[in-house]
Amino acid sequence: MGKIVAIANQKGGVGKTTTAVNLAAALGVLEKRVLLIDADPQANATSNLGVDPDKVDLGTYQVLEHTTEPAQAVLETSTPNVWLLASHLDLVAAEIELVDRPKREHMLRKALKKIRDNFDYIVIDCAPSLGLITLNALTAADSVLIPIQCEYFALEGLGKLLNTVKSVQQLHNPSLDIEGLLLTMYDGRLRLSNQVMEEVKAHFRQMVFKTVIQRNVRLSEAPSYGENILMYDASSTGAANYLNLAQEFLTNNEAETPERSAPNERGSKSPAPKNHG
Repeated sequence: MGKIVAIANQKGGVGKTTTAVNLAAALGVLEKRVLLIDADPQANATSNLGVDPDKVDLGTYQVLEHTTEPAQAVLETSTPNVWLLASHLDLVAAEIELVDRPKREHMLRKALKKIRDNFDYIVIDCAPSLGLITLNALTAADSVLIPIQCEYFALEGLGKLLNTVKSVQQLHNPSLDIEGLLLTMYDGRLRLSNQVMEEVKAHFRQMVFKTVIQRNVRLSEAPSYGENILMYDASSTGAANYLNLAQEFLTNNEAETPERSAPNERGSKSPAPKNHG
């Protein structure tokens, strides 16, 4: 059964989409079968994988609404071993349309049961909010990975997110784990970056990934070409960072994943955080 990991932080600009896309790509390079779900109406993860959101007919919106089978909406991408459940601006409507549905927080979880065995990992790129779509992602997920930028106010809102995770554990998904906190946009030349790193590690210790994502021009350029960093510049610092993250992620998850069927074919965890120490 494929593990589902939500990439979440309600603070914008912390590297959620960059992490979701490039972690998925790096896991693909390491020969894991990965489904990336774009659960953000801005559809940045979709365009980052070279898919035009305006041309998406079936995607996350239809899967959440249960108007299409998930297997019919999954797209193959040019990134090896990576498939996409794409987003479109119409995903905004789901926040309103799902409000009156029974078990509205469980819509994505129910849909993914049909395809999760086809993948080793399912990575969900969440919107920068704690709305109903993000709650669906957290309810469907086995764990949540939280990117934190190495800048001023880095910890702003983190307490609220951790409280939301706790609420989801209590109300909807008792097996939800914290995969870890990922430091992003790190610049070793800046005193502020080092101070933020020390502060985060002092507060959260074993919850913090050893891998740190450094600020990198090539990493910022890649999305404008509709490519992940490994396809855009495999020799860049950004590519090395995300390959290291993927390897650390796999080490933390340890168990070998059995062979999966192709995505277009039919075919009890503790809530305590992982130890990255």
